[in-house]
Amino acid sequence: MKNPRLPRRPLGVIFALALLALSPFAHAQWKWRDADGRVQYSDRPPPPNVAEKDILQRPNQAARAPAPQSAQAPGAASAASDVAAPGRAASESSRDKIERERKTAEDKANKEAMAENCRLAQNRQRLLESGVRLRSGEPGGETQVMTEQARQEQIRQMQVVINTQCK
Repeated sequence: MKNPRLPRRPLGVIFALALLALSPFAHAQWKWRDADGRVQYSDRPPPPNVAEKDILQRPNQAARAPAPQSAQAPGAASAASDVAAPGRAASESSRDKIERERKTAEDKANKEAMAENCRLAQNRQRLLESGVRLRSGEPGGETQVMTEQARQEQIRQMQVVINTQCK
């Protein structure tokens, strides 16, 4: 006798995996101390009147939007720009760092691809130069023994690939 609940288990597993996938978003919360000293939690940034030192936790790579100029006192505007400037410099430098890392990874992948192309071309050239009888495919699906002229042409092609890819 089969268990009627058996088909529900895969659905439960899928639901549990979906909840696990969404759990990082639940941690993206702001935490700050308000004027009365109480700790506040929210998924939105704290109000502009909360000082930076009172912000206890912020989501990863989140920055609080600057308050509008009309709401600030004249002396506060220069202080706010002084505080915002290092944050902007830090975010720009982190963008630069990410861009450099991406470029480095891309360069590494290109070098690996060139090395693989080089290795394949060298192996193919050794095979062509060995004198072993090779067969070549025709567009109709038939194969024929490779002629000496075709062999020499492929050797030249492999030499071009080796010259460009093997550095």
